[in-house]
Amino acid sequence: MTALAHLLEHKLVAIVRGAHPPDLVKMAQALHAGGVRSIEVTLNSPGALASIAELAGAMAGKLLVGAGTVLDAETARAALLAGAQFIISPTVNKKTIRMTKRYGAVSIPGAFTATEILQAYEHGGDIIKVFPASVGATYFKDIAGPLPFIPLMPTGGVSLDNIRNFQKAGAVAFGLGSALVDTSQPVTEEYLRQLTEKARQFVQAVAG
Repeated sequence: MTALAHLLEHKLVAIVRGAHPPDLVKMAQALHAGGVRSIEVTLNSPGALASIAELAGAMAGKLLVGAGTVLDAETARAALLAGAQFIISPTVNKKTIRMTKRYGAVSIPGAFTATEILQAYEHGGDIIKVFPASVGATYFKDIAGPLPFIPLMPTGGVSLDNIRNFQKAGAVAFGLGSALVDTSQPVTEEYLRQLTEKARQFVQAVAG
């Protein structure tokens, strides 16, 4: 299965921002136990590239590992060489998209307006991250009207309460930040148990 097919099948991308590097594998294992199959390590996290490399090795065949908050092509290349299989950006950067595609990885640029979303797709984005998704699911339905052929991934504001609404509005994948992974909490056994349970709840929600 290609990385893109994996993302479209499993739909959920757990966003890990600012986690303590020694905790990442344990967190990834807890997410996997709950049914999540894709994880994004943001590059503004401590030791992000080393963490991506460690996760790519430790979770090979279990979790698809990607890099987030990628702002330029050089950083994308470093993340890809570390083992990232998808690159997520907060903005539309043509060079970043091209670099990602050159390495055969999945490009998920971030956009918001219809113009930005179309440009991101025309530049080669495989899935377009729409951020912030706090505008609500109706916006996605409106965007899908003139642009039904563009796969959208709401990020920033997706929760258990609204994820089904985004899915019904046509979203193909979902970026889950603090609603799933709260990195401000100490990573105890109880935290990991709760992380697995929250992951399970999100998986069940998108399964319908």
